[in-house]
Amino acid sequence: MPRRTDTRERMIRTAASLFRAQGYHATGLNQVLVEGGAPKGSLYFHFPGGKEQLAVEAVTLAGAAQCERLRAVLAETPDPVTALARALDVLAQDLVDSDFRDGCPISTVALDVGGDNEPIRVACADAYASWQRIIADHVGSESLAAVVLAALEGALLLARTQRDLAPLRALETHLAPLLGRTSP
Repeated sequence: MPRRTDTRERMIRTAASLFRAQGYHATGLNQVLVEGGAPKGSLYFHFPGGKEQLAVEAVTLAGAAQCERLRAVLAETPDPVTALARALDVLAQDLVDSDFRDGCPISTVALDVGGDNEPIRVACADAYASWQRIIADHVGSESLAAVVLAALEGALLLARTQRDLAPLRALETHLAPLLGRTSP
């Protein structure tokens, strides 16, 4: 019986990390192999659909991981304003820990590929939809959840670009009234 390895999983995790930091087009398959410690021939063995298949699986994994993080934060904090503050703290820490390279785990790919690749676009859309559902369950409104998610994405992009957490803190202050309280 052949020995089972973690090569496939390692490649997906490595690709997710690289796509998050530098985007789809800037991430080469050789870089994924080298940084993932995978043998050269393993890419098309594990991903016969090539980079597109790897990206779909990486986005799906990253989206699910972020979904679980969000679900955990919201489950611990029933008050939407406090939950937003805690979620923003987690996202801010990700930015600081990565020296502002790691913003949203999906947005870099979504912006990079856009509508040019339907399977990747769908994977990105599915990830965002799962986050929006969790937020909607917490705030009681699908449309408010869309506003919160859109604002979060924008604040993350600004914070990453400016190398400053101020956009996340501003979001916390200005979304509080929408979430039911006049101050954070």
